[in-house]
Amino acid sequence: MRWTVLSSDLMVFFPAALWFVWAYIKDGVGGSGERREGWMWLLAMVLLNPCLVLIDHGHFQYNCISLGLTLGAIAGILSRNELVAAALFSLAINHKQMSMYFAPAFFGHLLGKCLKRKCPIVEIMKLGFVVLGTFALVWWPYLHSYEAAMQVISRLAPFERGLYEDYVANFWCTTSVLIKWKRLYAIKPLKLMSLSATILAFLPSFIQQVKSPSNLGFLYSLLNSSFSFYLFSYQVHEKSILLPLLPASLLALHEPHLHGWFTYYALFSMYPLICRDQLLLQYIAVLGLFVLIYYSPGGNYGKGTNISSGTMAVLSLPLLCSILLHTVYLQIEPPKRYPFLFEALIMFICFSQFIILTLYTNYKQWMLDFHPRPVGSKKDL
Repeated sequence: MRWTVLSSDLMVFFPAALWFVWAYIKDGVGGSGERREGWMWLLAMVLLNPCLVLIDHGHFQYNCISLGLTLGAIAGILSRNELVAAALFSLAINHKQMSMYFAPAFFGHLLGKCLKRKCPIVEIMKLGFVVLGTFALVWWPYLHSYEAAMQVISRLAPFERGLYEDYVANFWCTTSVLIKWKRLYAIKPLKLMSLSATILAFLPSFIQQVKSPSNLGFLYSLLNSSFSFYLFSYQVHEKSILLPLLPASLLALHEPHLHGWFTYYALFSMYPLICRDQLLLQYIAVLGLFVLIYYSPGGNYGKGTNISSGTMAVLSLPLLCSILLHTVYLQIEPPKRYPFLFEALIMFICFSQFIILTLYTNYKQWMLDFHPRPVGSKKDL
């Protein structure tokens, strides 16, 4: 299985990452303030995702395929190959349904572009035909049998598994300490509540892209959309953090502090899972390697965010707590009355940071309307 994961990386994720970096640098997505020499650092940030390495090469999963197809679709949009992008993203959804986390961003961006062209109906129809054709091709073996198709669909939506799994750092699990969602509500109202909360969360980002589509706004929208699903959707697992991590890494040159901060807490949110799977040594190794490359001399080419001393002091408190919890979780037995106390503390810390990050990225996306790109903005259409 190890070789199948490595080959999936080489055949899907790595080429998609190279295509994305080429399109990003060529288009100048982040603006003129970014240096073109930073492409190697950006490529390293995309490829060296500590969470993806641990999950795919520790659990021997194949997230690199769906994420690689999504990354190829993103590169297709940046290089103005929307039809190729539509086909690749359709394949990503069919490989892993969690790729739907990115769907509002793709739909909003492409719809916004189509509406600004001469024949919007024709443009929308072309994309629709590509999507329908790709889905028909993938589902063709199952379309001849109603029972076979229904069996596949039932596996795509395992609602009986509950609102969330383990101690995932999202809204439902975090607030369940005070509000016992699973006891108070049946599956049907929980599905409706999670759907409503998710739509409300990604709606501002979606509207901004329909209104003012841009390549940089698209990357922010991917992050905001996937964050919305992670924080509020139904049946979220710790490994779902891989989805918002992808667009965060794509914004590494433009938002280096956000990328580093998010990567650390995304990895920390999976710490109990990593310990259960006896991957602590690997956890330390990939985190150390990420830190070395992230802080390599001349490596951080992005524009740093000016952070006040007061804000830095507030952000340092959860960082210190997280560092302490790494040791406490391994060395100290929790109280018998609260056997999952440390998991809950990790969840609270990570959730608080994720909320801060998603508010910040939504704000930055909407600020693009007030600070549009002075050069190359027409190329986005």
